[in-house]
Amino acid sequence: MDRRILSLFFPRLPTDRIARRRWGLSWRLHQGSTAHPDRAPLACAGRSANAMRITALDEIAEGYGLRIGQGLAEARAICADLDVIEADPAADRALLDAIADWCDRYTPLVALDGDDGLMLDITGCAHLFGGEERLIEDVDRRMTAFGLAVKIAVGPTPGLARACSRFDGPRRVAPSEAAAALAPLPIAALRLEPQIVMNLARVGLKTIGDLLAAPRAPITRRFGAGPMLRLDQALGHEGEPISPRRHLPLLSAERRLAEPIMTEDQVLDLAGRLAAGLKTSLEARGEGGRLFELLVFRVDGKVFRIEVGASAPLRDPGRIRTLFEERLSVIHDELDAGFGFELVRLNVLLSEAFEVRQSALADEEDGSEDLTRFLDQVAARLGERALRLPVPLASHWPERASTHAPAADALKAADLSLSRPQTAARQARALRPLRLLHRPEEVEVMSVVPDGPPASFRWRRVQRRILRAEGPERLAPEWWSDGEDAPPRDYFRIEDTDGQRFWLYREGLYERRTVTPSWFLQGFFA
Repeated sequence: MDRRILSLFFPRLPTDRIARRRWGLSWRLHQGSTAHPDRAPLACAGRSANAMRITALDEIAEGYGLRIGQGLAEARAICADLDVIEADPAADRALLDAIADWCDRYTPLVALDGDDGLMLDITGCAHLFGGEERLIEDVDRRMTAFGLAVKIAVGPTPGLARACSRFDGPRRVAPSEAAAALAPLPIAALRLEPQIVMNLARVGLKTIGDLLAAPRAPITRRFGAGPMLRLDQALGHEGEPISPRRHLPLLSAERRLAEPIMTEDQVLDLAGRLAAGLKTSLEARGEGGRLFELLVFRVDGKVFRIEVGASAPLRDPGRIRTLFEERLSVIHDELDAGFGFELVRLNVLLSEAFEVRQSALADEEDGSEDLTRFLDQVAARLGERALRLPVPLASHWPERASTHAPAADALKAADLSLSRPQTAARQARALRPLRLLHRPEEVEVMSVVPDGPPASFRWRRVQRRILRAEGPERLAPEWWSDGEDAPPRDYFRIEDTDGQRFWLYREGLYERRTVTPSWFLQGFFA
C-alpha cells in the first residue's frame, strides 16, 4: 500500500487565535470579505534583532502590503489603524496542540510540523471518510468553521506534502506525479537553510525543477549533502518517518454519532459498549488492559482525554465502565458538553498477559479480586498515587533502599518477589528499624572507646543514657553515587534506660585524621 501523508499548514495561526477569542469560532464564515467594516487590520509583534517586528498578519493586514519580519514602526506608518498584539508563542503552541488532538479523529499518527503545521499519516484511513478528496474537504470545512485559515495537501512523502501545502502546490499528488508536482515550486520548499537557498539562487537554481536538472555531484561538493538529501526524501528515494505526538494505542474502538450526545451517562454507556467490543480482541491476544484511555470529541473541536488504570489485567466491560464512572465523578465540572459530543473512542494503551484463575471451591475466595477492585476504584477517583506502599530498591544505603510506589505496582512487585530466595541483604533488613527519619539528624554522643558504641547521646535537647548496644555494622558508601571520598558508616542498635531503642551511626573513621567522625540518629525500633 502506497504511503499517504496529509500536511496541514496554518499560515495565520496567531491572528486566527486572537480572532477566535474576540469574535467566536465561526467569525470567518460571517466576515464576508477582507474589507470587513467591524475589524481593523490585525498583527502580532515580538522583539527580534533588538527591534519590535511583525511576526504574524491577518488577511486584512496583508492587503495593506505588510509583511512578516517588517519593523513595527514602519508597519504603523503604512497602516495607521493596525491593531498590534504582543506575540504569545506558548498560546500558539497550545492551540496547535489542541488542533492536533482534534485530528486524532482521522488517524492516531499525528505529528507536529514546526510551529504552524501538522503531519498526518492517513495511509489506509482515507476510505473511512469517502476517499482522500472527501477527507480533504471535511478537514477544510471544519477548520474554516473553527475560524482557522488552513492549506492542505496530500502526497506520498512528508516532504512533498509539506512543500505543496506551504507553497501552493497541488492538493493531491500521486507517487508517479511527485517530480512534476515539485518542479515549479521554489527551492525553499525543500526545508533548506536560508543561506543555502540564497547560495543556490546565486548560481541560477531557483526552483526544484532547476535542481532536478542539475548534476548531483557538483551540487553536493559545493553545497553539501543537504539539498540532494531533501530532494530524495521528497521524491521518496530516501525514507523519512514522522514522529507521532502520542504512542499508538494497542487496541482501539470508536463510535461516530449521527446526533451529538450531551450527558455523562450517555458517555459512560458508550464507554461500556466500546469496552465490550474490545473484549474479543483482548481475549484473542490472551491479554487484559492495564491502562485505558477514553477520548471524547466535542462538536466545536475540543477533545477530552480521560485515563484510568487497573492494578491487574482487565477486560470485563462492566468494571472498565465503573472505573470511568469513578473518574468522571471527580472531573465532572471539567467535562463540559457544550453543543454535544460527536465521537467517542476507547483505547487500550497498556496490556499484559491475562491469567485465568479457577475460582476457589465452596465459595472460599481469598479476597484478591476485591482488593484489586478497591485499588482500581480509589486510583480512578483520587489518582494512582493516593495509595502508596514501600518497595525495596537496589541499594544498601538505608535512605536509598526503598521508595513509595502506587499500591497496585507495589503489590505486584511483592508477588513477584515471593518466588525469589531470601538473600543475605533481605535477611539483614529484618534487623533494621521499621521507622526511619526523613533525614538523619545529628546527635552529640559520649563514647567509652573511639570505635565503640556511645555511652550516652543528646538528641533534640534530651540527654539519653545507653543501657545496651549492638554493633557496629559497617556500610561502605556507594562510590558510583557519592564519590570515592565519601566516608563509611558504622551502625549501632542501642537501647536507653527508658527502654526506647534507636538506630545510630557514626560517619567517618577515627583512624582517618582528615575528618572528625560525626554521629547521627536515623531510625527507631518498635
